[in-house]
Amino acid sequence: MGIEPVDLRELKAKAANLYEAVIVSGQEARRINEESKNEFNNLISTFAPNSDDDFDERDNQEQEKISLEFEKREKPHIVALKKMINEKIDYRFKSKED
Repeated sequence: MGIEPVDLRELKAKAANLYEAVIVSGQEARRINEESKNEFNNLISTFAPNSDDDFDERDNQEQEKISLEFEKREKPHIVALKKMINEKIDYRFKSKED
């Protein structure tokens, strides 16, 4: 996976300033990462925990397949930046009343 530069002018055009765009996309990346981590843990937890004596190669291959699938996914920060550029992130600031 190569380096993919981000056009900061395009990112800045989607928010009031660059700092705001970075903060919003960073929060979205954290949310995406947390969802991905929960999904991964749920899939892995479906396999019964093996004791050290009873090593089942088949279960290990299935777990490895799931792990590789998650590694091939686009990284959360890249997904969040693309969502920010495509204006698919809705955000608002907390008001003083909140």
